[in-house]
Amino acid sequence: MTEVSSLTGRLLVATPVLADPNFDRAVVLLLDHDGEGSLGVVLNRPTPVDVSDILEPWAALAGEPGVVFQGGPVSLDAALGVAVVPAAHGSRAVAGGDPASGDRGDGRGDGPGPAPAARPEYQGDGPLGWRRVYGAIGLVDLEAPPELLAAELGSLRIFAGYAGWGPGQLEKELSEGAWYVVESEPGDVSSPAPERLWRSVLRRQRSELAMVATYPDDASLN
Repeated sequence: MTEVSSLTGRLLVATPVLADPNFDRAVVLLLDHDGEGSLGVVLNRPTPVDVSDILEPWAALAGEPGVVFQGGPVSLDAALGVAVVPAAHGSRAVAGGDPASGDRGDGRGDGPGPAPAARPEYQGDGPLGWRRVYGAIGLVDLEAPPELLAAELGSLRIFAGYAGWGPGQLEKELSEGAWYVVESEPGDVSSPAPERLWRSVLRRQRSELAMVATYPDDASLN
């Protein structure tokens, strides 16, 4: 198998030429990326559904806007929690693991079913009920009591579904110019203005990507 340099913890920012409506102006946080495929969540797709409507015990910990976000087109009936634990920021990042059991899917089909259940990896080098993905960003065991994490969390976002790519699929899309790859910041997970996240992530880049932030929503106006 060809070795793949892991992009876990980085952002995929949709380029203006990406035609897939599922990912138009999307900002995707990669939760897992290796030779077997990639998996992430779209950070800027809020839904009208309040967290309290589906996961009431976690509603008080969810950042504004306190709604469920559509993490991608795979497994829309599965909930996944991503949280920032500030105390973990300086620790060694530990990547790997599949936040949703089963196959990753191809970003367009039906997903593998349930979101993460209680597993030993949620008891790693962070608080109980949280597993590091990268830096201070990690996955939350939504079956754990919220009070286990309440004092540790800096922010929490609840996603329905996720985005998945099979082996080599993301690399092919990158070579075709569908995505920019940039560093993530903990605040990206809980941006209070997700509708502006695509532009704000690009604007902070110290390169020609900052100019892409001015690209009009309607490409015909360019």
